[in-house]
Amino acid sequence: MSNVAVKPGSGSPIMTQRQILFVIFGLMAGMFLSALDQTVVGTSIRTIGDDLNGLSQQAWVTTAYLILSTISTPIYGKLSDIFGRRPLFIIAIVIFVIGSILATFSTSMLELAFFRAIQGLGAGGLMSMPLAILGDILAPRERARYQGYFLAVFGVSSVVGPLIGGVFAGADQILGIAGWRWVFLINVPIGLIALAIVLRFLHIPRHARGRARIDWWGATMVIVALVPLLLVAEQGRDWGWSSPIAIGCYVLGGIGILAFVIIETLMKDDAIIPLKLFRSSTFSMATVIGVFIGFGMFGAMLTLPLYLQLVLGSTPTQSGFQLLPMILGLMITSIASGQIIARTGRYRIFPLLGTLFMALGFFLLTRLQYDTSYWLIALAMLLIGMGLGQLMQTLTIASQNSVGPRDMGVATSASTFFRQIGGTLGTAVLLSLMFSVMPANVQTAFADEETLSGALNAALDPAVAGAPENAAIMQTIYAPMVSQLTAATTQQIQSGLQQATDAATKAVADQVAAGTIPASAQGAATAVAVAAARATAAQQIEQQVPVAQISADGTVTLDFSNAAAREAYVAQVAPTVSARLAGGSGDTSIDGSALNDSSFLNGASPALTKPILVAFNASAVLVYWVAMFVVLIAFVLTIFFRTPPLRDRSALQEAADEGMLATAAAEEAGALVVPGPSTDSIDTDAVRPRA
Repeated sequence: MSNVAVKPGSGSPIMTQRQILFVIFGLMAGMFLSALDQTVVGTSIRTIGDDLNGLSQQAWVTTAYLILSTISTPIYGKLSDIFGRRPLFIIAIVIFVIGSILATFSTSMLELAFFRAIQGLGAGGLMSMPLAILGDILAPRERARYQGYFLAVFGVSSVVGPLIGGVFAGADQILGIAGWRWVFLINVPIGLIALAIVLRFLHIPRHARGRARIDWWGATMVIVALVPLLLVAEQGRDWGWSSPIAIGCYVLGGIGILAFVIIETLMKDDAIIPLKLFRSSTFSMATVIGVFIGFGMFGAMLTLPLYLQLVLGSTPTQSGFQLLPMILGLMITSIASGQIIARTGRYRIFPLLGTLFMALGFFLLTRLQYDTSYWLIALAMLLIGMGLGQLMQTLTIASQNSVGPRDMGVATSASTFFRQIGGTLGTAVLLSLMFSVMPANVQTAFADEETLSGALNAALDPAVAGAPENAAIMQTIYAPMVSQLTAATTQQIQSGLQQATDAATKAVADQVAAGTIPASAQGAATAVAVAAARATAAQQIEQQVPVAQISADGTVTLDFSNAAAREAYVAQVAPTVSARLAGGSGDTSIDGSALNDSSFLNGASPALTKPILVAFNASAVLVYWVAMFVVLIAFVLTIFFRTPPLRDRSALQEAADEGMLATAAAEEAGALVVPGPSTDSIDTDAVRPRA
């Protein structure tokens, strides 16, 4: 079987094997540019937010990029069907590089968000165009063979990105420029290299489409529909899901969706996303499965680095390397399944196995405990990666195989578009779920008597509480709790002393009234009696409360420096505090916003961090349960997924063959002119052999 298309009537190839490899090299350079940017920014966003005094606004930086990259994906696909893949891919690289340069000079987080939006506008083409170009130059069966190279790009960027981001964020200045600004500036040389490769080697035949309408209204409605819904998905936790601004976004998004469907129906074949694509059960099912897989995939990719950094205490760079099992599983199964698909042309087994592997991986993650070994997480990540490796390419290939050459670009971009929608929903819903249940899980963790006892013992220890590395967590979490506890204990001791004093005073007064003590001696007798009563009460109290120290004048102090006394005190108060917290009262001084900056956990005593990490573990496990059920729904859908055998001709070859058949038919019918390029003929002049 050959993956090299042949020019009609000439017997010579439309593209040679060497040209195809050069094209793939150029596509990989463009995809690496976009994939690296996603990972390199993630590990440095906290440093950026601190420097620009806008850490609380960091969500806008992510949201702006995500919105523009999502809504531009189908637009790139449709325009590339009309004007050709190469110019649109070049435009995407140029826009991305311009956005990177502008982001380098940001002076505020909102300004950075605007420049990141420009980057996202380019990233939409960088992610969708390569898959569409592959669909043009390679037959579906052969295409699977090359998918491993592209997934390797994501694997390399996932490892290199956090490392580069960590290095840049940790440097004060590089060549006189603030370290974090190189996170964006590094895209410029990489982008210029990618642009040079594309200009030099990316020359593919173009389908001459004749005149076509551009669906500007459809593109506008994509923006109207998605922007408010993505905004509320990202910001709803802060705004409130039923707040007036959230309701306004729901309404506007719904109107946009309805208008989009009406416009796409009227535009027919010229629509941004032609509704006729959904007449294919294969395309429709692949799209729905892609939404669910995107939901689970982004949920895992986003929460696992957080888990590794918070619970296991890994640095951003270390967490990047710890994700290697997922990348390894993805690459192994992608290459293996690609080889099998290329040989057999069949792929039904891979969506089934892929969703099953992902579900098993998430199930293992639901077994996580606070002190679980990394190797269980590594096994779970390996399974998730093996599942993704079988799914990412097969769903795209299925979508491309379900349409003709004319709609290859729009089908590819639509498949990517809906998977990104699923990923956006997964990111928003799962993160919102995680941090929404976090306060309740913190309360539950502190209510556990064993965990609470260890944390209180550490927080009351002057050596631990006064250590510089524990200052942040003491101020954020434990200071109110310790203050409340010691104040209550001191008040209780003072109340006991007061009762003893009152009793001694009353006893002397009674004796005076009975004539036992002369009235003139009442003052002296009272002083002696109070002192004796206070001493007796102090002795009893100090036995009951080992950390209490009571001076002769009744001044109460609590000394926690003695380990045995402190442990005895904690053993006394822990059951009461635990019961109060279990009942929903008590102050742990943490809510959903407290973990917006989790730096207070860095380097802190394990005894102090344990309740927070136990709570985060519980929140993450809930996320993994949800992701597992979503993937299981996708697994059920794959049972009904129709997967016709893949075609063994590329889109270019099919278009060339159609042109040859049309010419033969015209000659046989005695036509005066050869049919022109009004359908899908090939502009072979666009092919320029390169040395």
